[in-house]
Amino acid sequence: MDTPPPGWQPPLFWRAAQLLARLVVAPLARLEVTGDVPAHLRRGPLILAANHISPFDPIVLGAACRARGMAPRFMATGGLFRTPGLGALMRHAGHLRVDRGTAAVRGALDAAAAVTEGSVVLVYPEGRIGLDPGLWPERGKTGAARIAMACGAPVVPVAQWGSHEVLPYRAPRGMLRWLGRALLRRPVIRVRFGDPLDLGDLFPAASGAARQGTDRIIDAITDTLRPLRVDEPDRPRHVDPGRPVDTSRVHRRPSSG
Repeated sequence: MDTPPPGWQPPLFWRAAQLLARLVVAPLARLEVTGDVPAHLRRGPLILAANHISPFDPIVLGAACRARGMAPRFMATGGLFRTPGLGALMRHAGHLRVDRGTAAVRGALDAAAAVTEGSVVLVYPEGRIGLDPGLWPERGKTGAARIAMACGAPVVPVAQWGSHEVLPYRAPRGMLRWLGRALLRRPVIRVRFGDPLDLGDLFPAASGAARQGTDRIIDAITDTLRPLRVDEPDRPRHVDPGRPVDTSRVHRRPSSG
């Protein structure tokens, strides 16, 4: 994978796609963006670490980041890059490929660490759409922390809530019915940018550093998420019957009090 030169700039195509994302979200939901990112970080180097609750998340985050003047490069599964048409568009937009479960994962992380110099990179630390029964952030994969420690970039936690009401977990199965309901109800989707997190006190080679950094990131996302779902402290009101439940990666159950 080629590493972009320092000072990488988002292609006009990707900025236009972010505007399109906002236009897609508007009829389906009411988007509320709170919190901010310091102006000197918006062009990078910066890592945005977000929770993942729905297939609709990338569209929501594309729109929310545009509202904050950022055009992040998404780290996405290799399967999307292999999809005809979509893969070419994602490569053209500058997004980063991760082939999970193969030796290419480490190469992708190394490339992401290198391009963070002058880029904003958006990562889902959980590594999948969360299957926690309460839709709280799961125990994360260590990739985001390794990137942050390798390049010294700050991490901004990004929490989102409500996108799970627009598209089902098993989309495209059932997608049309869900979209029709969203058009009628227009649920509120909330996105909140938290305070920057510095992992500079951790040494990449130290035993357990990646796990410690990952837990800090997931804690920060969880804390950023709490104000978005104060009326749903334990379980979401909206339950997707097609979403499986997996308790093997429960991170830290927030207090409901």
